[in-house]
Amino acid sequence: MKIVFTGGGTAGHLFPILAIARELRKNYSEPDLDLYYFGPKNPKTDILFSIENIKIKNIPSGKIRRYPSFDNFIDLFKLPCGVIKAFCLLFFKAPDLIFSKGGYGSFPTVLAGRMLRVPIFLHESDSIAGLASKIESKWCVEVFSSFEKTEKLPEEKIVCLGNPIRSEVIGETGQDNKKAAKSFLGIETQKPILLILGGSQGAMSINNLLLETLPDILPEFEVIHQTGDISFQQIKKEVKVLVNSPALLASYHSFAFLNEAQLKNAYTASDLIISRAGGGAIFEIAASKKPAILIPLPGAAQNHQAKNSYFFQARGACEVLEEDNLKAHLFLEKIKYLFYNPELLRTMAENSANFARPKAARLIANYLLEYLYRSFAPIEGQ
Repeated sequence: MKIVFTGGGTAGHLFPILAIARELRKNYSEPDLDLYYFGPKNPKTDILFSIENIKIKNIPSGKIRRYPSFDNFIDLFKLPCGVIKAFCLLFFKAPDLIFSKGGYGSFPTVLAGRMLRVPIFLHESDSIAGLASKIESKWCVEVFSSFEKTEKLPEEKIVCLGNPIRSEVIGETGQDNKKAAKSFLGIETQKPILLILGGSQGAMSINNLLLETLPDILPEFEVIHQTGDISFQQIKKEVKVLVNSPALLASYHSFAFLNEAQLKNAYTASDLIISRAGGGAIFEIAASKKPAILIPLPGAAQNHQAKNSYFFQARGACEVLEEDNLKAHLFLEKIKYLFYNPELLRTMAENSANFARPKAARLIANYLLEYLYRSFAPIEGQ
């Protein structure tokens, strides 16, 4: 059995693929399962999927930018090159199906698959589909969605199963688990813990907002901060200048990128999560049963992060702060307000848990296996 995964190349595309691939291997016991990833070249992708024994084929792809750029002209030539390469690889590999996570990086492979009549399945993480997903959905057998209502996709093809997340990063509840997680992260105080995430790349504006408020946050809170690789060293230097007290500095824990063990423990230990609003982040927060403040990325394609965040807020699981109107004092006051109202935090956590669909990856994996008429392990529950 051969399955080709494809996606845009960001963590929001790659981690769901990883989650589904792991579930496929768990639920399909035969030795003939070959998994491939066709997508844009990315060193992190190569490392991540190579460890999982997913064979990688780099496919050039052009990105359509909604602003004037010379790169738009260059990318016009990448798309046909990518389609030709994907067509040749698919022709000789002859996969049983293609699973797309959308994004511009998936389009050459999906188009080539359409030309070769390979069955195509699509997953959309956000509450409004991007351009690539909108086009690809017309060629798909089924479209899996994360949110109950997903705009710009054909309703007759949608199966709402949630966003596939890695079971290895889901935070655990209970005081004993929290105590162990704090020990893992080197946290010794009893102060409430803030987990601040800006996506796998970090978020410059969130990083800057935190730096502006950090001297006022650390006396009352522990902070776990994923900075992103690019900003990590610079932020460490700035924090040392801003925070003069060694005791306060010990309450700040920065990571360029949280690996699976670190992220699981960070989710477990945290009392409030501050994050961007990609579909992957929201469903990891929900599966970990945590309250959140979401700061959607302004200018995201189709404004999807704002729509995601307000959908989550409507379920009573988070507060939304729009970045364009966000000031340091408002950010700080919102955090303090939530902790001055612990019952509100508890309610948000309960609503977050109710929103979660932690078995989405397993359900999708079994759906694909059932489609291919192979043995699969049935499961119960969400």
